[in-house]
Amino acid sequence: MRSYDLSPLYRSTVGFDRLFSLLDQATNVDNAPSYPPYNIERTAENAYRISIAVAGFGEADLSIESKENALTVRGEKKAADDEQKREVLHQGIAARAFERRFQLADYVQVTGASLENGLLHIDLVREIPEAKKPRLIPIGGGAPKVIEAKRAA
Repeated sequence: MRSYDLSPLYRSTVGFDRLFSLLDQATNVDNAPSYPPYNIERTAENAYRISIAVAGFGEADLSIESKENALTVRGEKKAADDEQKREVLHQGIAARAFERRFQLADYVQVTGASLENGLLHIDLVREIPEAKKPRLIPIGGGAPKVIEAKRAA
């Protein structure tokens, strides 16, 4: 994969640091962790769902944190007393600790999370504030009305 040098853009722009950081992260996919596997799906026009395969992890082993425009999912398996006594002959189910980060777009909020059948589902929705939504401007006929202020006598 090609690597792009964005340093000339840093010299001539102001306020686009976050955008350039996202571009840098997107081009460094070679270093991205592949565990645990996940899906991102659109469930409605402004709704999304992230499904992460977390076989062997329980609710107490997982943590989800949403801060600013970042979503962080962590998993750490806590060893039980009876698990330490068992001898594993073959371990095909990875239960190693992980941390998976997702960059969220502006106005995307986490609405809930559930754990079912070894999949952690995180539901997200984009809620655009009324002030940011497009609005129709009525076109008035005729000349604009001039409002005169009453003079105090």
